[in-house]
Amino acid sequence: MDRMLPAPLNGGFRMEDWWVWCGSAVRGEDGRFHLFASRWPKWLPMHPGWLLRSEIVRASADNAEGPYTYQETVLPARGAEYWDGRSTHNPHILRYGDKYLLYYMGSTHPFAEPQPNETVEFDDYRVIAARANKRVGLAIADSVFGPWIRMDAPILPTRPGRFDSFLTSNPAPCIREDGSLLLVYKARKYEGNSYGQMTLGIAGSSKDEGPYRVINNAPLFPPERSHIEDPFIWRTTDGYQMIAKDMDGRICGEKHGGIFASSTDGTDWQLADSTQSYSRRVLWEDGTEQWMGSFERPFLLFQEGVPTHLFAAVADGPGGFRNAKHTWNMVIPLRTTL
Repeated sequence: MDRMLPAPLNGGFRMEDWWVWCGSAVRGEDGRFHLFASRWPKWLPMHPGWLLRSEIVRASADNAEGPYTYQETVLPARGAEYWDGRSTHNPHILRYGDKYLLYYMGSTHPFAEPQPNETVEFDDYRVIAARANKRVGLAIADSVFGPWIRMDAPILPTRPGRFDSFLTSNPAPCIREDGSLLLVYKARKYEGNSYGQMTLGIAGSSKDEGPYRVINNAPLFPPERSHIEDPFIWRTTDGYQMIAKDMDGRICGEKHGGIFASSTDGTDWQLADSTQSYSRRVLWEDGTEQWMGSFERPFLLFQEGVPTHLFAAVADGPGGFRNAKHTWNMVIPLRTTL
């Protein structure tokens, strides 16, 4: 938190008539900054509307703070017969040599799509089916402008009887020193006909297109102690570090604030007790402060090996997805030296 500078009032990425979420940025081969984000129409409720109509888009800006301007829809809906045919969400862009790797969550359901005059609630049969079909996928391109080649199947399917038997989502990739890939992801387990709380798993692959194999058959952190999601990981000179969202505040002291964790090998992780990586309280460049209703999906932009900007999906209002009137991707500059 001591690295966070005031946030620009006109930074980040917004779109009228759309819920915007999940910002992940990269500097393209053109030298500009490209933000991959999720959006879905505002005639749907913010939550759970994303499960049915989210799509991943690309926006661009001349500088990291933005403002970013919509350029194209990168992963649109493509039909119920595809595993990711109805919704794409949780983008995480990664430069891998001369390629770009776009990790994401995809889902589908076999029913008619909702229309603007319909009411969609949490118990909607389409929502129930779409949640159970959430899986981590990958699209690859030689340019930040595409074309993007999607994998024919999820790279992280569910595993019966394991902690990830119900769903996989929220991918957080990292390149190891030897060029192999490390991937932390969110999971839920079937508990009867329903599902348990959020946990984190870890997988790896020797090459970008996979196969990705789960490394540990237990969650990274004991569920009875931690309830976290939205991981972001990176490699350091001493190993690996992680920030993530603390669902109930038991670890960092603030509900939906950020936790720290570290690992020497990328496989075994330790939570940092009472250490907070970010807060829902934002300081703006005009000196005002604001408690965001939501502050999620943290993403660090690295330039020349140094984290320079924190991106986050934010919402206004008092808290709770259904109480928000606006959502956007905000950008917070970081001190590069302490």
